[in-house]
Amino acid sequence: MESVIQVEGLVKNFGTTRALAGVDLAARPGAVLGLLGPNGSGKTTTVRVLATLLRPDAGRARVLGHDVVADPAAVRRRIGLTEQYAAVDEALSGTDNLVLVGRLLDMPRRAARVRAAELVEQFGLVEAAGRRVRTYSGGMRRRLDLAVSLIGRPDVLFLDEPTTGLDPRHRNEVWDAVRRLAADGVTVLLTTQYLEEADQLADDLVVLDRGRVIAGGTPASLKADVGGQRLHVRPLHRADLPRVATLVAALTAGAEPAIDPGGEVIAPAQHPGLLHRVGARLDEAGIPVAELGLRLPSLDDVFLTLTGRSAADAEDAAESPSEEAA
Repeated sequence: MESVIQVEGLVKNFGTTRALAGVDLAARPGAVLGLLGPNGSGKTTTVRVLATLLRPDAGRARVLGHDVVADPAAVRRRIGLTEQYAAVDEALSGTDNLVLVGRLLDMPRRAARVRAAELVEQFGLVEAAGRRVRTYSGGMRRRLDLAVSLIGRPDVLFLDEPTTGLDPRHRNEVWDAVRRLAADGVTVLLTTQYLEEADQLADDLVVLDRGRVIAGGTPASLKADVGGQRLHVRPLHRADLPRVATLVAALTAGAEPAIDPGGEVIAPAQHPGLLHRVGARLDEAGIPVAELGLRLPSLDDVFLTLTGRSAADAEDAAESPSEEAA
């Protein structure tokens, strides 16, 4: 099966900062490919190169068989793009925003209005379609932004952190919209730093960190690579974290436990009696515990295993100013 998106050795620099350091990835037709990573990992730069908004310094990228550097116009005719912040005109109504973009794409006025009506219905905006966008909630604006990116019926849709800043209810609305798009055969490349979002939506994942691909596969395969259950210990007092980590390491055959920013010690649970033994040793040491249990691997465990830090901790790294301005 030929890949809809094919990236090989992609490199992009902003001054002395290397945003992409040889990225390789591929997206299957009709699938959702998730680019997962913290701020500064290269997700936005990758999307902007694929959407022909940035020229790579090295490497090659093709979308639907068209080279993004040699034939950018052909790429633009076949894609839609929703960036991190809504790009709709707040002074216009939802319908007028859609019609305006349709006209900019050279659609006849009547065809633009018909398409706008279809998208308003598809994204559950019928009752608000005639209202100015400034009266919309955050979730409604993001749904409208998605609708705008689909006015030209793209075969590929790039979504760059589409749920940033949304509350859980509005985030679920956007997730539902993405699922419908994929079900209709649109290939979606989704960037996110939310592990739950990647788990919910992505058919395939590419994990980026500091401009490099550090892992790839389905969410299930990445979790399987981490291994079986994980022991989670949250001491009542954060000052006890080093003691807990030392105690757990002594009981896990030398496997180095990780300490996440939330105040938990996490380690592989390869032996069924580990939970009982750790509990008993904690009691003997007089260390009070707020939480002790076993869990199946999560994408956060994947990220922690791959990078030695949790995704939440890694978010402290910021996108370079040059990248943000690009």
